[in-house]
Amino acid sequence: MKKIVLQAAFFIFLQTLMFSQDFRFGFQVSPNRTWINSSDNTINAVGGNTGLKLGVVGEYYFDERYAITAGLGFAFNQGGTLKHDTGGNLFSESDLSNPNLNMGDKPLPDGVELTYKIQYVEIPVALKMRTDEMGYFRYFAEIPIFPTAIRTQARGNIKGVDSQGISIKSEDLDINKDVTLFSFSWGIGAGVEYSISSNTALVAGLYFQNQLIDFTDNSATKATELLDDMGTDDLSDDMWKTEPEDASSKIGAITLRLGVLF
Repeated sequence: MKKIVLQAAFFIFLQTLMFSQDFRFGFQVSPNRTWINSSDNTINAVGGNTGLKLGVVGEYYFDERYAITAGLGFAFNQGGTLKHDTGGNLFSESDLSNPNLNMGDKPLPDGVELTYKIQYVEIPVALKMRTDEMGYFRYFAEIPIFPTAIRTQARGNIKGVDSQGISIKSEDLDINKDVTLFSFSWGIGAGVEYSISSNTALVAGLYFQNQLIDFTDNSATKATELLDDMGTDDLSDDMWKTEPEDASSKIGAITLRLGVLF
């Protein structure tokens, strides 16, 4: 009985917010561009991803021009491509379709390029400030924004050439185990609302976002010195001196937010 009462009270609370003049909700369909920054100068960004964000957003106005905003959405194809000057076992935890790509000390060669394509469920919270209405327009800024995200899927590509000139290429690999489950970011944004009725507005804005923590699990290793080639041409049995590849890699993003508010 107590559980039913609590559920009913929560439902009534949500309904009260949604029909309150102080509450607005809406939807967004927002293309974005992402890239990866690394703290290691031997790991360089060589490409970004074009992604998409879909979701709902709610705004609670505690003042005519100030609101707390929160949302729930999906972020698709977030990440980019990193080139590793020093190769090694760089997707060490994942169950790859080709096990030779993460077996031994140096399954991936120097100069290998790794592409990350990650899907997140995001819960952003922000403070929104807006101007008075000027004609049909209001201008706004969201500062700061703190998105919390949960990784739902991570896929990866590998591209490189080994020391014998043999091309290594593999795409759409499952790399979930090499990407952290949770992501925390900060961001800012600004834009414009255009009223098309007394209760409905179209929204467009430009947003910047950057992760606060490393999105890799730091279980990878890099091979720094050949110790023994075992007297064969087979690279898979070479013995290397290895060390942790523990660089901090973070995803940055610029998003064009397109949406509607009611």
